[in-house]
Amino acid sequence: MKYKLYLERTSFKDAREYIEKNSEEVYYVNPGYKLFKDYYIIGVPPVAIGVRGTEMLFTYVKPCHGTFVMGIDSEEEIARLRENEAEKIKKSLTKGGVKGKADFGPAPASFGEMYKK
Repeated sequence: MKYKLYLERTSFKDAREYIEKNSEEVYYVNPGYKLFKDYYIIGVPPVAIGVRGTEMLFTYVKPCHGTFVMGIDSEEEIARLRENEAEKIKKSLTKGGVKGKADFGPAPASFGEMYKK
């Protein structure tokens, strides 16, 4: 897959803010969300995934190198994200969208509890 790197060796917070400011749609997923059938998103919740046209923006963590913001063109993966995470969307504030908060429900009591589902 061809990809573009937008931020390198950054924090989860800075990566989330970049995705929120540079996306038309922002979805908030829990750590462990599966992308492209084989890859899992890790990070500090809420983990933002952005959509800009046909490009998906997301965080990628490379051990010992930090957090990166990547962009990959994938209409199929965007369609799957829209279908599965429609209730967790936040329209971009840069385009005059609606402000909203994702409802993740109560926070898990422990790290292990987060992966029981």
